[in-house]
Amino acid sequence: MTSVLGSDEMEMCSLKVLELEGSPSRVLLRLMGDRGCTLGHLVDLLQTMGHTEALQCVKPPGIQILIQPQSVAIIVGHNLRLSCYAVGKAGVQFQWFKTKEEVHNSSSPDLVISPVQLTDAGFYICRVNCGDSFEFSQWAQVDVLNVATSYGLGSHSLEGRLKVVIQPQGQRLLVGDSLQLECGAVGRPIPRYQWHRNGVPLHFPEASKRRLTIPYLLLEHHGKYRCEICINNERTWTNEVDVLVGPRISVQFSGAMECSEDDVFAFGAGANELILNSNQEPPYATDKVALLIGNLSYRNHPQLKAPMVDVYDLTNLLRQLNFKVVSLLDLTESEMRNAVDEFLLLLHKGVYGLLYYAGHGYENYGNSFMVPVDAPNPYHSANCLCVQSILKLMQEKETGLNVFLLDMCRKRNIHDDTTPNIPLRVTANIVFGYATCQDAEAFELSSSGFTNGVFVKFLKKRLLEDEKITVLLDRVAEDMGQFDATKGKQALEIRSSLSERRALTDPVLPGDSSDMALAHNRQWAKAHELPESMSLDFDCGAQIKLGFAAEFSNVLVIYTHIVKKPEDMFFCQAHVTNFSPDLDVDPKEMNRETPEETGIYLLSSSLPQHCLYTRLSSLQKLRDQLGFTVCLQGSFKAMDELVDWTTDVNIGKPLIARLDLYRTMRRNSCLQTCPMPHSPCHSPRAEHLHHHPQDLLSPHCSSPYLDVCEPLQGAVGGSGCVSSTLYDNCSFSRYGCTSSDSPGRASIPIETTDDINELQTVFINSLQFNHQ
Repeated sequence: MTSVLGSDEMEMCSLKVLELEGSPSRVLLRLMGDRGCTLGHLVDLLQTMGHTEALQCVKPPGIQILIQPQSVAIIVGHNLRLSCYAVGKAGVQFQWFKTKEEVHNSSSPDLVISPVQLTDAGFYICRVNCGDSFEFSQWAQVDVLNVATSYGLGSHSLEGRLKVVIQPQGQRLLVGDSLQLECGAVGRPIPRYQWHRNGVPLHFPEASKRRLTIPYLLLEHHGKYRCEICINNERTWTNEVDVLVGPRISVQFSGAMECSEDDVFAFGAGANELILNSNQEPPYATDKVALLIGNLSYRNHPQLKAPMVDVYDLTNLLRQLNFKVVSLLDLTESEMRNAVDEFLLLLHKGVYGLLYYAGHGYENYGNSFMVPVDAPNPYHSANCLCVQSILKLMQEKETGLNVFLLDMCRKRNIHDDTTPNIPLRVTANIVFGYATCQDAEAFELSSSGFTNGVFVKFLKKRLLEDEKITVLLDRVAEDMGQFDATKGKQALEIRSSLSERRALTDPVLPGDSSDMALAHNRQWAKAHELPESMSLDFDCGAQIKLGFAAEFSNVLVIYTHIVKKPEDMFFCQAHVTNFSPDLDVDPKEMNRETPEETGIYLLSSSLPQHCLYTRLSSLQKLRDQLGFTVCLQGSFKAMDELVDWTTDVNIGKPLIARLDLYRTMRRNSCLQTCPMPHSPCHSPRAEHLHHHPQDLLSPHCSSPYLDVCEPLQGAVGGSGCVSSTLYDNCSFSRYGCTSSDSPGRASIPIETTDDINELQTVFINSLQFNHQ
């Protein structure tokens, strides 16, 4: 090899890593190709360098799966066929599984079930064996629809056919009832669903499934519903149906009053809420606004996991309650302050304002402080946001309800002796829900993937209940009290001055909003608009679809899909590149074949399939418009080399980027409300300290020494221990002192529950172990 490539040339290749998007490997391969090197030369070089992983890439694989099974939606009584074709060095054997169970008599490339029944619905996977090695196919979902008539469909091929076979039915319900709308279509691959109300797409997880469920109806859910159904580039709609939501009328008159069902629904159609009561005015909000912040990727402190899942789940629930939700991850101090400023702009008289925070935090002298991701170690009040300061500003807006849900520790910060004096008005509309008691810690659940913290684990089960907010939180506290893992360690604390029956389910009746308030609402709407999907035509005749989705208000997902390509094009792939350096996108996590590979764990089930995915986080750091390059690579049958075509795309400032949260200071910042120094330069230096220790509860014991009690690292005062025998088969460690390893990126089925995801991951691991 030295006769082919000299040491100077090798060094030149290695220096390419210093260039923007430079690739030493790509330059080396191109240089070797120009010198006429063979694959054997490359293998010799990799063996000399000890690159065993790269050797596995260039050596011919033992098993190649040529045809993957495809998900399908099919009608009861028809024939189901799933196919998996593979080749290997020797003969290959096949075995099909449904979830974790072997399918009997299924050792051929084609799995045929005739006729298919409702019980055959589920997820299927094929294991291919060749000697001592094996590979698994992709998961295929089978959705079986119970339809009385076959709608003229044949019993065999569903390829490329999209036909609606189940239409939603209109309903007349009352406030508090549960709405269930169902539709269904057949085709291969399995159809994608998106429900709309009054022509506007609904944005919560259930709205992208075949069955739309709203567990607790409000009058705002009244309207016309229909579902958009897609397979590849084919799209159709269900019939549009009316969902009438009537109020539950409480009558307190001396005389009798007759009220027919039609009268009830007439009330519901003309008002947002009606409770007929001669003595009491029903509570309502002039608007509902929520700011949700989850900090997990700390620069100088232990990494967290639960805040991302907690913010995501609460966002979807609060949107069902008609809250305008701003959901943000991993904010610096200035970004947090600017986000609070934008939140305050949306508040005016009668608005329900809710702030949820998950991350590191502490409490001194009755004041709670939220810790940004860029806080130094140790941190001081000057580096953090004071919750009481934000409350003071909310009171000035004459809000109807102020709710603070603080999912953080409340241990004292011994390095912060500042005693702020924040004078608050006496108002009967304040509710604090602390995830833990004063001078105590909060906990998150540990697992190989992402799970909720203990507080949100129980809060999300109650959040949609039509109860006074304090009653709702009381029930959450009772639920948490029954959780053995945190008994005696974490208990929800509620502080309230609420004198009315105000609930998060209260209807919205817009008041006499000023022009300024309307302008702020328009600004909020613009800051949550997604770029429109677009089709890009290339000179070679190929067409690319570019789509966008929002995982959080500051996290954008871009996906590319080949719509068409020339007949003589042998290979075709499109990817995105050349993003703004403000976003700090890791090229290794761009343009991946599954959402999970690029870090999209929560939104993956609602994304289109068979695309390349890229996740752009921290959009709040974007200073200019977002421009990037779409690169198409293809090869034709008459030529071996890849040919590149590129086009530049500019999508402006998507989502929260429009609000310029990166700016260091705002004129009306919440900094002004605290009579204390608010500059990082005022933070005193002291010894190492972690101020948000939370236990991580794991469903599997991570240590073989079950009876060992060890000191907890990073605990306040340097002490504390936990015995893993306290909770059977669980290991404990303080929140913030755990490994930040990301969860495994195994391929997991689409549109399935947390339980089935865990089951399938364990299933694959067990099969691999059994065959080693």
